[in-house]
Amino acid sequence: MYFWLSVFALSTLLVMLTFRYRAALFNPMRSLFGGHRGPVAAHYQPVATFADQVDAGLSSSTFDIEANIREGDSRAGLDERGTQEVLDIMRRERVNFDQARLIRQNRILAAHGIDPSGMPLDAKAVTRL
Repeated sequence: MYFWLSVFALSTLLVMLTFRYRAALFNPMRSLFGGHRGPVAAHYQPVATFADQVDAGLSSSTFDIEANIREGDSRAGLDERGTQEVLDIMRRERVNFDQARLIRQNRILAAHGIDPSGMPLDAKAVTRL
């Protein structure tokens, strides 16, 4: 009886952990099978213009891309790599556009040894004179 109870508990734990970490477990496996990205992203085209980026949800009251469209901005749009990173953060972490931009910026700052407040993490850095 205890054997079957422990098998059931272990199986339940394994299922719950697989469900919790499904993105980390199954995304690397996609590259092993020819880079297939699934039915949703199979026909993915990069977001290139400001209008496309607004349609993709990359605008807010604090980061108004629609103002660029109204003013006739001649640039092609936002940085494609940064745009894709923000979209991935929005999808993976289920946050809005502003929160995804903040998460991306904090990661960039951390990679360069700067904490989110803007202070350097290096103990030898001179911050006051």
